Amino acid sequence: MMVTFVRAGRGRIRLIAWVAASALILGPLAALKAADPTAWAIEDLPFALLMVLAVGGALECAVHIPRRLAYRAGLALAVGPMALLTLGNLAVGFAGSEENAINALFFIVPLIAVLGAVMGGFRSRSLAVTMLAAATVQLALGIYAFVHGYFTGPLTVAFTSLWLASALLFRRAT
Repeated sequence: MMVTFVRAGRGRIRLIAWVAASALILGPLAALKAADPTAWAIEDLPFALLMVLAVGGALECAVHIPRRLAYRAGLALAVGPMALLTLGNLAVGFAGSEENAINALFFIVPLIAVLGAVMGGFRSRSLAVTMLAAATVQLALGIYAFVHGYFTGPLTVAFTSLWLASALLFRRAT
């Protein structure tokens, strides 16, 4: 029996997307575990799996959306900071340790991204505005953390830049 793959190119892209999603989530967890063997336990694996499924599912949607490449790239780029910010904040905290109350505020940024995307119907123009809002809130929270004695400068710049790049891609897709 001979098996043929009609869409071999698309299958490779899907495989790469799922491997990237897994690496995006499991890579930092593995590094954290290597640095501190008590950093996470078996109870953390369901959350890691949920994150892989969320990131992979979003990337899967990005591949199948029949829109312009800029839209797909903007969506794929928005998923990265959303997942990394959530996972990093839960694992080690964005400002100080994960127990720091300021860290709870940083969950607002991915929430803005998700709610804005859903409320805007995933349209390019509304996603551009949503990612700009996420970048603005990310920057404001970084300044707020700094005022309260926590230096988040490099992370704030990196995440704000990713949100802005995503916003520009969505704007280009309109």
